[in-house]
Amino acid sequence: MELISKTLDFKVDTPSAITLGKFDGLHRGHELLMEELKDKSVKNGCNAIVFTFDVPPRDKVTNQHSKVLTTNEEKHAIFSAKGVDYLIECPFTPEVMNMEPEAFIKWIVEALTVKYIVVGDDFRFGHKRAGDYNTLRKYADVYGYEVIVFNKVQEDGRDISSTFVREEIAKGNIAKANHLLGYEFFIKSEVVHGKRIGRTIGIPTINMLLPAEKLLPPHGVYVTRVNVGDNWYMGVTNVGCKPTIPGNNPIGIETYIIDFCQDVYGQSILIQFLDYIREEKKFDSIEELKEQMNRDIIQTQRYYRNITEIC
Repeated sequence: MELISKTLDFKVDTPSAITLGKFDGLHRGHELLMEELKDKSVKNGCNAIVFTFDVPPRDKVTNQHSKVLTTNEEKHAIFSAKGVDYLIECPFTPEVMNMEPEAFIKWIVEALTVKYIVVGDDFRFGHKRAGDYNTLRKYADVYGYEVIVFNKVQEDGRDISSTFVREEIAKGNIAKANHLLGYEFFIKSEVVHGKRIGRTIGIPTINMLLPAEKLLPPHGVYVTRVNVGDNWYMGVTNVGCKPTIPGNNPIGIETYIIDFCQDVYGQSILIQFLDYIREEKKFDSIEELKEQMNRDIIQTQRYYRNITEIC
């Protein structure tokens, strides 16, 4: 996959199929879009392009900072795995923000040689969100492309959306959030040095600090799956600020990887969240913390055994 970012001067000279949107957490509501995009690409021998923005447009318009299910780095990993040819991460500049719908269509179609546009029925674009899928259809013959529109996928009587998933993550309903996503909610970030307390008690952990915009589940301990290189490992992950450890600890991610002893400082690691174990707690001593961590490890191993037995 080729990533094009930090520029409005992008160009793809060969025919393309494109889907456009925020794509915060590529969830089950997006599946039909991606399947159709890939189908058009394969059957017509054209590029599969995803067009999104470098920041949530609403944040720029309202000057607020919302939490996201997926950081830009995480989106790159998702779309690369989906077999996308180009990911356009367009800067949401005042020029783009104030572009009228027809001007936006003309720009995108000509710059990316667009022959197919795949969107959901809630897609909005252009200045003050004035454009929608009807606008795309209105100009289809003018600019020479075909529009394919999908209705929203529903669950529990409501549209599957990034908002729906964020609500479940914020409540700690990991299994439900994963069901809505169609894959495990994950965090991908660089491993940084911590205070090395885990090493002193025989339970070494890896620490990850995340961008401020990344949505995290409630503070607590979770069963996780950890990807290092080409291998997957069982993990026990704490989300929070390590209240037992002295000092002003920032909110972060700390994971014990079971049966693992490699040095991964500086590497980008992916951690999938599978289940909730317990809330984060301040213990009276490091020894008490160690005892609880050992119980968390046992519970995680039991979780994996139960999955294996079911499968």
